[in-house]
Amino acid sequence: MSKAPVLDLADLSVTYSGVAQAVTGVSLQVRPGEVVGLIGESGSGKSTLAHSILGLLPPSARIDGQRLMLNGQDLLSASKSDLAALRGPGAAMVFQNPMASFSPLHTIGRQLTDFLWRDVNSSRAQKRRQIVAALTEAGISDPDARFDAYPFELSGGMLQRVAIAAALLMKPSLLIADEPTTALDVTMEAQILHLMRELRAKTGVAILMISHQLGVIAEICDRVAVMYAGRIVEEGDAQAIFSNPQHPYTKALLACELSLVESGARRLPVIDWQETNAESAPITSATESRTTIGDAA
Repeated sequence: MSKAPVLDLADLSVTYSGVAQAVTGVSLQVRPGEVVGLIGESGSGKSTLAHSILGLLPPSARIDGQRLMLNGQDLLSASKSDLAALRGPGAAMVFQNPMASFSPLHTIGRQLTDFLWRDVNSSRAQKRRQIVAALTEAGISDPDARFDAYPFELSGGMLQRVAIAAALLMKPSLLIADEPTTALDVTMEAQILHLMRELRAKTGVAILMISHQLGVIAEICDRVAVMYAGRIVEEGDAQAIFSNPQHPYTKALLACELSLVESGARRLPVIDWQETNAESAPITSATESRTTIGDAA
């Protein structure tokens, strides 16, 4: 029997100011130890969906749906204090710009110590040892020295490792990685992906990986959900999605991926919004992916 999902969304929608619907009818599950990729172009609703899970949306946003469960707890009816208590032990997020994730006025150690504010029984020295251990696990060289360093003294890749260490300090069940490699060069990107695979293997943490970089998703994810215009239009095994996409948007998205060996210019594919966004019941294809297809033969 498969394990109960860490994250369970059913028919989730997010509307801003009662007018602009950014997410529409999203259903998605992430199980323990699983890496699920969420892909789509900028503006498709990926980050809005992620922020809705942790209750990080602005007051103008309204979340509706049948189910938004984290470790069996209903977040749709949770109070602000309940949501605050879940951030860290329940779910944590790694944001895409590590340079903007930390205050330049305080040391790394000071800021990571703030993550442990709930641990009132540990001394400052004990918290320092815990943080140094997390930095070591995240692949930070000379973690004792980095503890006392300021963010501007670290490279972007090093800061992203610190951000991952901070997210894992409270041992969350779900790690949401929102474009964690976008600001990094390809060498550091490979190192971060390797680190996340190692952490998944060691801790069993479930990961929701958000990206528009298809190579990143193909390399690390078990399953993939494709998001377009606020909806998940196709979902399935990562290999099936990339080898045999069913939805016209997924096909167009994959066709837009450029290759270093291409010679000459080519026109990128364009899809018809009305056709691709047409509502239809999800179906299961021969590739074991779930796809919402309008009039797309």
